[in-house]
Amino acid sequence: MASAEPYSAPSLLPPRRRRRGRRSSLRSWRLRDQAVFVLAWTVGIGLFAVVAALVGFFAVRGAQYLRPDLLVTHPAPSVSQAGSGGFLDAIEGTVLLGVIGLLIAAPIGVTTAVWVVEYGRPRWLSRIVESTVEMIAGTPDIVLAIFGLALFELGVFAPLSYSEPGGAFGRSFLTAGAMMSLVALPSVYVATRNGLVATPRQLREASYALGKTRIATIRRVVLPGIRRDIATGSTLGLGRIIGDTAIVILVLGATLRIDTQSSTPLLGLLRGTGSTLTSYIYGNSPAGEGGAPQKASAAAALLLLIIIGLNWGVGRIGRIGGPPLHEPKRRLGA
Repeated sequence: MASAEPYSAPSLLPPRRRRRGRRSSLRSWRLRDQAVFVLAWTVGIGLFAVVAALVGFFAVRGAQYLRPDLLVTHPAPSVSQAGSGGFLDAIEGTVLLGVIGLLIAAPIGVTTAVWVVEYGRPRWLSRIVESTVEMIAGTPDIVLAIFGLALFELGVFAPLSYSEPGGAFGRSFLTAGAMMSLVALPSVYVATRNGLVATPRQLREASYALGKTRIATIRRVVLPGIRRDIATGSTLGLGRIIGDTAIVILVLGATLRIDTQSSTPLLGLLRGTGSTLTSYIYGNSPAGEGGAPQKASAAAALLLLIIIGLNWGVGRIGRIGGPPLHEPKRRLGA
């Protein structure tokens, strides 16, 4: 009796592709495809080189001037760089402006995306809302700054901003944070909308089958499933706020120190003026009037570290808690 030969599963790849290696397949491409392939690699390497040069420049130039005492001392007017102090007020202004802008942008962006995706009625209004968000994303920051400056000089909004006996000037942390929320709004809206669209319909139907209403399904099933999308959009929006300069200079005032406008601590702080790291860098750069280019380089290095930390946080948020509801889990061994 002849022994049975072991069974071998047929390969799914054609014989020609099994024999052909990657290098030979690249040679078989058309000349146009090879040119596009080389161009893509060149552009990618070029972008990486630009980012590496930027990080390397401030890692060498800025880090050598970044000292711990600059982080805890207030800036001071001085004709010499040695007596100009640190940039503690700029750090506090950056944190305060980011918190105010995100507290306004995150609820508006999430609720707007939920209404557009889950309800979307009437359709003409939802299309107007989406077009409005796209227009805000494409509007230059300087235009938003001028609009905010004019808006908060009106009598209705004058109590929210810096004022003197002669009148209101439309500048304060609260007004700047309100305009900064428009900068962060598109990032929050787009990330939330994409997460809602990618959520499986069966998940909603299963909740409806258990007797849940639409609003209960959204609140208890859909939104918890896209927490990472919301957190990613909020982090990206916060990065846009931290990196903005035009709104800070025009609407916040870009004063050297934080200037409160009331005896009440919180209200006085919100109605006061100040600066952020971006305006501090601009004011003390060789193009500004601060006359402290070394401290501007140190502040730029700190700001770059914050931006890198935010991007690292976005990546960590995307990996926490396993795959999202709209992303199928990989099989073992795949």
